Amino acid sequence: MKKTAAAGAFCMRRIIGAFSGVVLVLAVAACGGGGPRSVPADSVAVVGDQSIPKASWDQLIAQTKANYAANHHPFPKAGTVDLANLRSNATQFLISSSEYEQEAAKMGIKVSDQDVNARLQQIKQQYYGHQTSGSNSPAAVEKRYQDALKAQGFTDEQVRTGIKLTLIHERVQAAVTKNISVSDSDIQKYYDTHKAQYETPAQPESRPVKHILVKKKALADQIYSQLQANPNDFGKLARKYSIDTVSAKAGGVLAGGDVKGRFVKEFEDVAFKLKTGEISKPVHSKFGWHIIEATGLQDDCLPDGLRAGTRPGSLQAELVDDLVHRLAVGHG
Repeated sequence: MKKTAAAGAFCMRRIIGAFSGVVLVLAVAACGGGGPRSVPADSVAVVGDQSIPKASWDQLIAQTKANYAANHHPFPKAGTVDLANLRSNATQFLISSSEYEQEAAKMGIKVSDQDVNARLQQIKQQYYGHQTSGSNSPAAVEKRYQDALKAQGFTDEQVRTGIKLTLIHERVQAAVTKNISVSDSDIQKYYDTHKAQYETPAQPESRPVKHILVKKKALADQIYSQLQANPNDFGKLARKYSIDTVSAKAGGVLAGGDVKGRFVKEFEDVAFKLKTGEISKPVHSKFGWHIIEATGLQDDCLPDGLRAGTRPGSLQAELVDDLVHRLAVGHG
């Protein structure tokens, strides 16, 4: 299934709530591709009159491996369908990106560093600048962002690259659709033709959280008292005291957030009831005593009841993807 940067934008692992489009860009989202043609030995595809170097493909795969490792997920093994799909999706993503970049150049569309900075600041404020507890100063917002990057295995440079591609995608789509009218019947026809692409399994509810895990209740109570006085110390206290060494290194951030069914019931019962920015009292489980902070909600994604369907507004973007593809390969 082809996914537009706009349709997929910022529903990522959210870098714990924020960069789905960016992360899908960097974690190999599936996109549209080009037709068969002669491909040089040092390339993986040809789009228009431009080759896509194998080095770019290798780099994308390496970035994906790093993200898998950061999230403690096993990378697909050689010979598996999962690996074949991932490698194919990497190629398709590079093809789609090249199509949009070439069309942007033809249209005189440019994305400056200032444009990228502005979008990144919007994202930081949206996801990390409205905490109900603790400071929302520029320094505090930046620290939350950096902690999220570390937890997800991404760099600031990779996020900026993803944002630039997203902006190119948005601007080309806007230019292409400026003088094009797509009727409801066109959208319905496209959906009916490609219906199977949108029938995806429902995904479990999730939300980004941090936690501090200790063995003794007395220590948990002590840490909770400190957090009541200074909520911004959560990351520092997690690094100092938490026996969950993986999340402790990221200031308590749980990579991938709390997905229902992933953690013990005692933990989840509290985590999903917390308001954004709220810190729980110590919670006991078989692992010890947890102190949990909810850092956001996944309301930027489809609700559970709609996840097996699709967003109607994304279908027009899918049609535009097809048009951009035809323009890029000379069939439009």
